[in-house]
Amino acid sequence: MHQRTQVGIVGCGPAGLFLAHLLHRAGIEAIILENRTREAVEGTIRAGVLEHWVTELMREMGLGDRMAREGHFHSGITLQYGRSRFHLDMEELTGGKRVTVYAQHEVLRDLIAARLADGGIIHFDISDAAFHDIETTQPRITFRHADGREDALICDYVVGADGFHGPGRQAIPAADRREYSKTYPFGWLGILAHAPTSWHELIYARHEEGFALLSTRSTEIQRMYIQCDPQDDIANWPDERIWATLHRRLETIGDWRLSEGAIFQKGIIPLRSFVCETMRHGRLFIAGDAAHIVPPTGAKGLNLAVADVLVLSRALEAAIRRNDTDGLDAYPATALRRVWKAERFSWMMTTMLHRDDAETPFEHRIRMADLDYLAGSRNAQAALAENYVGLPFEG
Repeated sequence: MHQRTQVGIVGCGPAGLFLAHLLHRAGIEAIILENRTREAVEGTIRAGVLEHWVTELMREMGLGDRMAREGHFHSGITLQYGRSRFHLDMEELTGGKRVTVYAQHEVLRDLIAARLADGGIIHFDISDAAFHDIETTQPRITFRHADGREDALICDYVVGADGFHGPGRQAIPAADRREYSKTYPFGWLGILAHAPTSWHELIYARHEEGFALLSTRSTEIQRMYIQCDPQDDIANWPDERIWATLHRRLETIGDWRLSEGAIFQKGIIPLRSFVCETMRHGRLFIAGDAAHIVPPTGAKGLNLAVADVLVLSRALEAAIRRNDTDGLDAYPATALRRVWKAERFSWMMTTMLHRDDAETPFEHRIRMADLDYLAGSRNAQAALAENYVGLPFEG
């Protein structure tokens, strides 16, 4: 048994779904394969900060109605150090650009519903996906349905938008992959809590004992993070300890007080940076987390995935419609220019705001000087704001 499509995509995350929609808009057929159920995809709660151009793209594609109703549009962020806070007015610094806080799983819900409404095919709950013949003109993806039936997609091109652990990158011969990585010595303990809004925008706080982040999911639900040991056991963090830590790290001059509430989700994630510069092999292309990981401090993960597939969709359209493969040849270099800038920004935000006990006292003072310079320099603020809302798009 087999199916035929122009572009076969493994992965129903931001990269795979945006790519399928962009190709559909260009009249190109794509089928998505996903190893999780639809309920699991839509129910995996993840934060989301959308760059200005991503929200504009969603509106242009007719995918932004619920985002416009339920998203939180922020004109700036608050940075805190030494118990003092300062506001970065990104909208003013960037000529009117804002960011939108709209959770990634909500974006996926919108994109899945729209893809299915358009008649698109998404095979959920598949297993054993594998890429074959990627150096030929008819690459294929074999997989197994939930009921055990074996199947295959025969394609013109195939895309691994299947995350860090998916088969996409692994299908590129190891000898041909150029990979770069950094593992940070700290992680984030994240919580969701039923609590009223404490602050009107995100607060990024550097404290002598570690980083903290305050974010709003809705007027009743707050998302917060604290720096911790990535190997720590979540059982060592009862709710009382979490709230006490958040109060200490977010304490500021004045009478502001953090609002508490019932914590209904918590977990620890490691922080790392990763880039695979080999984003193409034959007719296989990789995008999103399959090709790069950024620490969440810079809020770039979803945005980079969309940037990848915007470049890739245009290149696939040129190749399929006009037999022009120049864009496909240029795809890795074009995407990687943006990737490395986002990696640099995410690394900068992470090192500036976190306490690393492996650093010397001299380096700790440099981090404080970075924040002090940022607080007093409009040029430094403009550079951070430009990166945060999204650099001018290339490609």
